[in-house]
Amino acid sequence: MKINTIISRISLRTALFLSALFSLLMLVTALTGQYGFGLHPCDLCIYQRIPYAAIIAIGLIGGLLLKSKRLQYIILIICGLLFLGDAVIAGYHTGVEQGIFTGPSACSSNSSGEKTLEQIRAEILNAPLVTCAQAMVYVLGLSMAAWNMIAASIAFLGTVFFLFKKTSKK
Repeated sequence: MKINTIISRISLRTALFLSALFSLLMLVTALTGQYGFGLHPCDLCIYQRIPYAAIIAIGLIGGLLLKSKRLQYIILIICGLLFLGDAVIAGYHTGVEQGIFTGPSACSSNSSGEKTLEQIRAEILNAPLVTCAQAMVYVLGLSMAAWNMIAASIAFLGTVFFLFKKTSKK
């Protein structure tokens, strides 16, 4: 079956549901790693979850409540942009893990030498469990952030391709 035939059979509503389903699977994977395997997330890991949560919400709202094809189209564009945003965050995180970029201040210690014992104790107690520069696990040689960058990029490109094909048919 040709890709054009497949795309022509997928409605905007279905595409919104597929975007939400993909995002749900990505969040379930992250949460399974966190709670099922004890892989504590860093701040950037948490930031990568936000676009998926937003896609689930607007994908379901757009698919269930919106009747206007134009509004569904706009919501799907927003989903695509959120996939792109997630890919950028994951790419940045991968760069931090590889030492290409400096991580955000919340992921590192900027301790100065002149502190009281209580200030040092407070810093230690408030420090994140995991630094953004340290991947918790590698799968086939890639960190979870790298896999997320790949998955979000594919979802973005798939959304763009779908929207382009739907637009060019009109």
